[in-house]
Amino acid sequence: MSIDRTQALVLSKRDIRETSIIVDFYSKEFGKLSGLLKGIRSEPEKFASNLEPFSLNEIIFYRKTHSSLHLVSQADKLDNFTQIRSSIEKTTQAGFMMELINSIMQAEDKNEEIFNLAIVSLKELETNYNPARIATIFKIKMLNLSGFKPHFDSCVSCGDIISGQARFSLSLGGLLCPRCMQKDPGSRSIFRGTIATVLHIERNSFAASLNLGMNPQIKKELDIILNAFLNFHLGKELKSQRLLNKLEVAV
Repeated sequence: MSIDRTQALVLSKRDIRETSIIVDFYSKEFGKLSGLLKGIRSEPEKFASNLEPFSLNEIIFYRKTHSSLHLVSQADKLDNFTQIRSSIEKTTQAGFMMELINSIMQAEDKNEEIFNLAIVSLKELETNYNPARIATIFKIKMLNLSGFKPHFDSCVSCGDIISGQARFSLSLGGLLCPRCMQKDPGSRSIFRGTIATVLHIERNSFAASLNLGMNPQIKKELDIILNAFLNFHLGKELKSQRLLNKLEVAV
């Protein structure tokens, strides 16, 4: 059993017994970790953080070799992203980002690019007036970096580059060219602008993606396709996505 230190975002937490909690973290050096914090509910002063969702902490933990649950001995808050917490929509978008990471990433599968993407996205959420756009960019980049992404580069069936009409196949996980459309009668049409937007976001920086023009029609189609893709391939709808849908209807 080794002692390690890392920066980590809180993905989720749950109570265990009367005094302790289990926290799912996404860490810079080790990927997704589950940590047991003993006594934090009865003696919160033992830790320098209350481990709120999507807060950034520096943790010290005893990494067990024969268990996926590690013992966290210290947690110091580095950034609580306080400005996000003043907005219900921003808080829910941040929660969605953490839930998506938790749902897609395997335990201790290190991906520093995803950690950095999450930090950049949270910092942008604090100050940007358009949280929904930030969440869409995060979603596309997260799927791309994790290898879980839908296939927008070429036909998912034959591999040919698509220069004209295309359809999106939910079951096959990508675009179909005119010759292959019959392989999924349930595939749906998709705007060329939507395809171009996804490819631009995948290939460019977060800042460049924020400056990309995205009309409401393309934004709506992006959300419909990406959310349907996630629901289909994860086998569930994320709880935070359901809440975002309700907030959107309320507005």
